[in-house]
Amino acid sequence: MSDLEAELRKAVRGDVGFDVTSRALVTMDASNYRRVPVGVVAPRDAEDVAAVLEVCRAHGVPVVARGGGTSIAGQATGTGVVLDFTRYMNRLVALDAGARTAVVQPGLVLDRLQEAAAPHGLRFGPDPSTHSRCTLGGMIGNNSCGSHSVAWGTTADSVRELDVLTARGRRLRLGRGWAGAPDGLRALAEGELARLRTGFPELPRRISGYALDALLPEKGADVARSFCGSEGTLGVLTEAVVSLVEAPRARALAVLGYADEGAAAEAAAGLLPYRPLTVEGMAADLVRSAAGLPRGGAWLFVETGGDSAAEARARAETIVRAADIVDARVVTDGAAQRALWRIREDASGTATRMPDGTEAWPGWEDCAVPPARLGAYLRDFRALLTAHGLRGAPYGHFGDGCIHVRIDFDLLTDAGVGRFRRFSEELADLVVAHGGSLSGEHGDGQARAELLPRMYGDETVALFERAKAVWDPDDLLNPGMLVRPAPLDSGLRFAVLPREPVDVAFGYPGDGGDFTAAVRRCVGVAKCRTTTASGPAVMCPSYRATGEERHSTRGRARLLHEMLAGEVVTDGWRSEEVREALDLCLSCKGCRSDCPVEVDMATYKAEFLHHHYAGRRRPAAHYSMGRLPVWLRWVSRTRTAPLVNELAGVRPLAWVAKRVGGIAVEREIPRLAGETFSRWWQGRRQPGGGSGRLVVLWPDTFTEHLSPSVGRAAVRVLEAAGLRVALPPTLRMRGRPVGDGRSRSAAALLTARRGRVCCGLTYVSTGQLDHARVVLRRTLDLMEPVLETDAPVVVLEPSCAAALRSDLPELLHDDPRAARLAARVLTFAETLERHAPGWRPPRLDRPAVGQTHCHQHAVLGDTADRRLREAVGLDGELTGGCCGLAGNFGFEAGHFEVSATCAEEQLLPSVRAADPSAVVLADGFSCRTQLEQLAGVRGRHLAEVLAEGLDEVLAEGLDEVLAERLDEVLAERLDEGLDEGMEDRPEER
Repeated sequence: MSDLEAELRKAVRGDVGFDVTSRALVTMDASNYRRVPVGVVAPRDAEDVAAVLEVCRAHGVPVVARGGGTSIAGQATGTGVVLDFTRYMNRLVALDAGARTAVVQPGLVLDRLQEAAAPHGLRFGPDPSTHSRCTLGGMIGNNSCGSHSVAWGTTADSVRELDVLTARGRRLRLGRGWAGAPDGLRALAEGELARLRTGFPELPRRISGYALDALLPEKGADVARSFCGSEGTLGVLTEAVVSLVEAPRARALAVLGYADEGAAAEAAAGLLPYRPLTVEGMAADLVRSAAGLPRGGAWLFVETGGDSAAEARARAETIVRAADIVDARVVTDGAAQRALWRIREDASGTATRMPDGTEAWPGWEDCAVPPARLGAYLRDFRALLTAHGLRGAPYGHFGDGCIHVRIDFDLLTDAGVGRFRRFSEELADLVVAHGGSLSGEHGDGQARAELLPRMYGDETVALFERAKAVWDPDDLLNPGMLVRPAPLDSGLRFAVLPREPVDVAFGYPGDGGDFTAAVRRCVGVAKCRTTTASGPAVMCPSYRATGEERHSTRGRARLLHEMLAGEVVTDGWRSEEVREALDLCLSCKGCRSDCPVEVDMATYKAEFLHHHYAGRRRPAAHYSMGRLPVWLRWVSRTRTAPLVNELAGVRPLAWVAKRVGGIAVEREIPRLAGETFSRWWQGRRQPGGGSGRLVVLWPDTFTEHLSPSVGRAAVRVLEAAGLRVALPPTLRMRGRPVGDGRSRSAAALLTARRGRVCCGLTYVSTGQLDHARVVLRRTLDLMEPVLETDAPVVVLEPSCAAALRSDLPELLHDDPRAARLAARVLTFAETLERHAPGWRPPRLDRPAVGQTHCHQHAVLGDTADRRLREAVGLDGELTGGCCGLAGNFGFEAGHFEVSATCAEEQLLPSVRAADPSAVVLADGFSCRTQLEQLAGVRGRHLAEVLAEGLDEVLAEGLDEVLAERLDEVLAERLDEGLDEGMEDRPEER
């Protein structure tokens, strides 16, 4: 292999990676399978591809082409050299709007093509749910389809010409009329015309096998079309000419509610005469929230188009009237349509978990039958599941008869794998009995190729093998796929994982306490690999900043998988490869909510760092920023904040401090408050508050020492809303309560120790989990008196609130107090909404910009904040993404560039483009610091904005009172003057 690597480095201008990380990242796609490659090459152009093929052919090493790595049947993995087209060969070469064509490279992501075509009123027809990360090369290799296939067909229907390199280095330009056919292909096809005419079922979603029937003379002898769906086994695509279609000027979405899945499936084919753009189906067991959906137990998503919104709506309403439904909703608003489509698109990830949390897997992801037989097929399919004691949640392209489903196979035991095989064989027979195709979208790969004889018969499969030999006589390209396939139950990715639970710190409640199961959550759908954050989404900012797979949530999960497997990554928790990949994880927790399977990479990172540095010296930043609460409390006790600020202002001293503390030299050290929030609280002369609900305001480290103005403003607003505000106790009792559990002995009071509550965030984010446990148990001791009441705990800093809600109960899963405290935590807006519902906040009527805190988006939710902003008249949507500072991340040495890139994605552009009168909202201290240091803009917590509004209302009220009194005084004086000067002339007076 060292000779192979050396020769590739000499021959290729692109990147050659035979290192542990490069190989570990591509051992899997989105399937159940795992194959370890010897190396990865990212070619820069077709010349590089030819060089790779030549070198690998000389060494007898297979070559596998890979796009976005979202294939579900295993065809994007290989044991030889993997070609990664996403890094360099990812351009849109040309777009001819007049001819409605585009020239694309194989690594171009579909959404980039759609964005370029949209200004011309055009689009690429097929659109899989992975459109934000799948590539055109992968779509051609799998003959992908998507939700609009009832209108625009499969990828093969949109392909005109293909530039292909054969395994022996021939450059071919494939097209119609035998254009580009390799030697022997025409003779092969013309010798089997009868079989080509009768041996291939006619249905819209026949993807299985080679499309050799496209070579028939009556079909134009289309070599390019016959190449589609060959899964990289015939040649390597280097460029493609594809057709574009006219996009409707307006669209409407009719969501039709049916009693159950069977009723929806039976109805789908009857809607096709109305020429809809989509007929997508899904049942209630795949919907996290039915909000926005009409009544029913299953739904069809039927999209219509038109030259105007009225025309599109009219077509949708016609379909509604023609359908026998429980309920319906027609939507023409673009944002509302996108929200509904997200429900359908996320099913590809949601389906990987059953409603009770049980794991479910692909393998029979996309069988297709004639649309008219879909209802009958689904009934038989459900019966087969029941017979094998299995469960699944079907969904998919009902209008094309194509069903996606993840099934709760047990792929961890020999017995479970045996049942997987038996079920697969019987289901293949069932699909064939209904006149269907084993694959209706994602290809056969390893998952189904072994069963192709059941669909086509042995003679047609032998014809596939002969075709493969014409194109690739050396069996160099993706061997084990489609022809002479590997067994469908071999090479399963779970086989290499440890069978016993790994000893870990967090509880992983959603995974039964099993870290291995948590890592298995990532099934490779790659939603984290999107290059732009859409809407409020956050995941995955580091990937968008670097464009490198290892900095995506999927990439990190793959490395953790290989770390547990111990074959490629051999150093376990001490692995430097895993540490380097996790180093640029911002711990934003965006994946916890945006990933369809809720991978929580922030928690996995903390877990890894905990083990990686166990018994070893940590990076300086872990001591300087990871233990920030300790240092700030020390400064507070010694009342040296002014001195620290002065020293931090001396550049040479600040530079030394930053270097010693592992802080980025580009950063300014934030100034400490001269008076902490707690000291201000203790010194209040006139504590206010109404007679309403008691709330406990959490003095987090950032509010306490760095932004006490936020705490003061929150107190002002909460008390104005009639709430009674208290701070957490600072006495920690020794011993147990006596009597009724509320009183304590005098001795206990005398021996009590003072302390401060802390959420442990900085310790968790740096993986100092032993310290975090100690800090959190002390906090729970302090909070015991509060937990004996029903008082809510108001946390102003979103990251601290998220730590208390999620990290606390997961880290102290053995302490019931942790869950009790987590359940009490409320955000500022949630507190006002739940406990002061009758309070009327001041009207501000100003535009607002800013960014929803990533932890609030991922863990807490911002519904209450949205309603509060609306109530006070703060207009405008806050952006998604991450500010990039993310607690200690943006301050750590070596992170500044990525931190700034994240901020420039959405936050800073939105602030620069905002109206000068706009309020810049930033509830997180990190977000406010990033705004100040990179844009010179002051962001404010919502509490500060409301407090200012209250002051303005008060000032206006005082002005009115003073004005009225002044009028009275002036009138009195005028009367006195008139009386004195005109006593004798009453008529003049």
